Amino acid sequence: MKTFEDLKNILVANYSEKDINLVIKAFHFASEAHRGQKRRTGEDYIYHAITTAYNLAKMKMDIASITAGLLHDVPEDTDFSYDDVKNNFGAEVAYLVKGVTKLGTLKYRGLERYAENLRKMFLAMSQDLRIIIIKLADRLHNMETLEGVRPEKRLRIAQETLEIYAPLANRLGMFRIKNLLEDLAFPYVYPDEYAWTMAQVKDRLKEEEKYIDKIKKFTQKEMVKSKIDYVQIKGRVKNLYSLYQKLLRKGKDLNKIYDLIALRIILRDIADCYSVLGIIHKKWTPLKGRVKDYIAQPKPNGYQSIHTSVFTDFGKVAEIQIRTREMDEAAEYGIAAHSKYKEVGLMGKKKNPPKWLRDLIDMQKTITDNAEFIKHIKNDLFLNQIFVFTPKGDVIELPENATPLDFAYYIHTDIGNQCVGAKVNDQIVSLDTRLKSGDVIEIMKDKKRKRPNPDWLKLVITNLAKNKIKSQLKNDSQ
Repeated sequence: MKTFEDLKNILVANYSEKDINLVIKAFHFASEAHRGQKRRTGEDYIYHAITTAYNLAKMKMDIASITAGLLHDVPEDTDFSYDDVKNNFGAEVAYLVKGVTKLGTLKYRGLERYAENLRKMFLAMSQDLRIIIIKLADRLHNMETLEGVRPEKRLRIAQETLEIYAPLANRLGMFRIKNLLEDLAFPYVYPDEYAWTMAQVKDRLKEEEKYIDKIKKFTQKEMVKSKIDYVQIKGRVKNLYSLYQKLLRKGKDLNKIYDLIALRIILRDIADCYSVLGIIHKKWTPLKGRVKDYIAQPKPNGYQSIHTSVFTDFGKVAEIQIRTREMDEAAEYGIAAHSKYKEVGLMGKKKNPPKWLRDLIDMQKTITDNAEFIKHIKNDLFLNQIFVFTPKGDVIELPENATPLDFAYYIHTDIGNQCVGAKVNDQIVSLDTRLKSGDVIEIMKDKKRKRPNPDWLKLVITNLAKNKIKSQLKNDSQ
């Protein structure tokens, strides 16, 4: 449970006195509004508001978002209105509070019946991404206190978190929030699977921690020798729900999981990242195909880091992640990372949302059938993603099992329609080839060709590609 002093300590380190005074004012206002209210856990309601604001301050969100985090339940759960919030804290804070309150009215009733509410959620996100980030901060504390909720409601909230909010955090590059939400929901949604996974890793983790500590000591020694000034070296344990999903893909064989614990090396600048990579590869042989440079070629959500897996002296494979402090902050909090949203301008009304969200809004206009819309979300938005490259080196994000045709239609409708073949890593492949992360795809075109092959509907897996093919075929038949 966070106190207002905990919140103030973060604010003092990162915000101006004027900003801090606004948050203090919001705290007193929310305390008065929620006076006498208790949560099901028995604690005073104000602590939920404080913790929501604390989570936002940890992400270094703007002061309007932190203030809205403190006030987000005031109009709905107290005698104070939106006008009271607006008169005391301005139109921007009131706008954010109203947006979060609207999302609070969504109720999970199975994904199919959830379509209309999801449309509203994505529309709100397209107007101001801060609304969903405040909601994620709110949801994180709700999940941490879920034990106090009645069982049937507990399952609904956990399921909604696992199927909607965690994937959204992932899409926004907020991996720390995504991992926390998944691990908090896992035992409620899949209790037997959770118990099984815990049993699998219990003894192995102790062994892995000793092993990663040896690698850490070696790396520290080598960096001191090379006069590289590092920020931090830490072991990162794979989150439990991700581990469970990976175990399913690996035939439930824990010995095939190389990144149960990874070593994360955080450095001061990019040049040092490559120097450290050289030091590690000079000492240990990297696994073929397991070196990934997301610094030179970031993921579409902005994630940057170098990943390498190496054979060590200790008879095991180790995964090592190398990044700067700014990259680590962005990897933890994604689009909410302070420097990132200030530079790119993704926050606030009338800003440009990420491409996947723009595509989703466009898709809402063309897909009026709710079942089709849900199918698109499940297939294109929330499936595990792979990262492939254009011949020019641009990174493209697609769902697992996507084909060259999915890639072609993602780039542009005309490229899909004119496709006559594809090369993957300079090798000609069939159009139903399943792409893998790291593949470089080149689409061979015939500009005279205008019409897609109807059989392609059986080859593509993304609803984006299917809808573009169907639309073109329909136009041709008219």
